[in-house]
Amino acid sequence: MPIHRAVVARVQPLSTAMTRITFHGSDLAAFLSTGVGDEYVRLFLPHGPDRADLSLPEATDDGGWQTPDGCPEAPMRTYTIRSVRPESGEIDIDFVLHDHGVASGWAAAARPGDPIGLNTPTGLYRAPADLAWQVLVCDLTGLPAAARIVEGTPDGVRTRVVVEAPDPSCVQPLPDRPGVRTTWTYGGNGHGPSHLADLVGAAIPPGTDLTGGYVWVAGQTNALRTVRRYLRKDLGLPPERFKVVGYWVPESGTWTERYEALPAAVRSELDALWDDPADEPEDLAIRYETRLSELGL
Repeated sequence: MPIHRAVVARVQPLSTAMTRITFHGSDLAAFLSTGVGDEYVRLFLPHGPDRADLSLPEATDDGGWQTPDGCPEAPMRTYTIRSVRPESGEIDIDFVLHDHGVASGWAAAARPGDPIGLNTPTGLYRAPADLAWQVLVCDLTGLPAAARIVEGTPDGVRTRVVVEAPDPSCVQPLPDRPGVRTTWTYGGNGHGPSHLADLVGAAIPPGTDLTGGYVWVAGQTNALRTVRRYLRKDLGLPPERFKVVGYWVPESGTWTERYEALPAAVRSELDALWDDPADEPEDLAIRYETRLSELGL
């Protein structure tokens, strides 16, 4: 999996809480976009106060990457791609701005010429061939992917979009497409309890005719545990009819510390939950998330 080098070409504020950064570079000619609306990349950031001091990892034969011996490790964060323009070698990534986090701090001060690294993208959105309608629910972190999914949706598909934003100053226009209905709600996003589960339940209540449908939900990871269970267990959606994607964890550093403090036997038990080849990945995820909740994580 190659690591591409790029530099900031432009910075465009989108709202009080989000900015768009356009990256450019000759190395991006080899950037193989999947074309999937929620495709994501790992961004490799400068490791110190010098914004030009970027130490990129090297691709490995197994599809991963490693930091060369003697070089500092670049901080890495995952972001979705808002748009790709291969003819000009440009990629847009929208960043949510907040008062903490390595990537947000870097983006808030980004200037043309700042270097960055990114790997080959992966997409998760997989609409079925008989798609007639879809529901897209997200918080602000999922907005770029939701907008790109709307852009790529075939004509004739009814699309319901529900976005939970911190407040009205964060609202952005979504692509104007026929059959798209968008609702903005306010809360969550680290400023209060997430209501993503309630929003999904209201958009797709029990008894909904699910024929020809697809559901995509993205945002605060722990808030999506209830969503996954609702879609899979309560509504009975098959895995190919929905995708639930956790984008961020509140106080992620503290969460990681608490996870790593678990007894080794408990961590082994959690790892083993993924080993049943007879179960669907979504069912394995539900069992894993249920155990995390029991452990207070």
